[in-house]
Amino acid sequence: MTFTLDNRSQNKESSLTKALRQIQQLNSKIQELEQQHQDYVQKQQNLIGAIAEICISPIQEVQALRILIYRGETACRQYLRSVLVKQSQASKMTTGQIKKPTSIKRAKNQGFLQNSKK
Repeated sequence: MTFTLDNRSQNKESSLTKALRQIQQLNSKIQELEQQHQDYVQKQQNLIGAIAEICISPIQEVQALRILIYRGETACRQYLRSVLVKQSQASKMTTGQIKKPTSIKRAKNQGFLQNSKK
């Protein structure tokens, strides 16, 4: 009789110990998921800030946000890179167009100076 009571109490204790271990494992997993969620939210906030800085037009901003929502962070970063490349190319073109007239003027001035020396 004593043996069966001891056996029952050991079974109850071991099942309580198992339950406690499972609760601890679940709490650990919850903490890990909460940290991952916080990291995700932080990345999204950083990306939204980048969208605001990089995009020139509201249409670009809306497009970037749509990509972020529907296709994810990686696709949004790729879109923002393409926007930056286009802006860089446009900037080089306008800079090249601005420099061309001055170089043409220099050539004309040099030609004028050479003609005037004769």
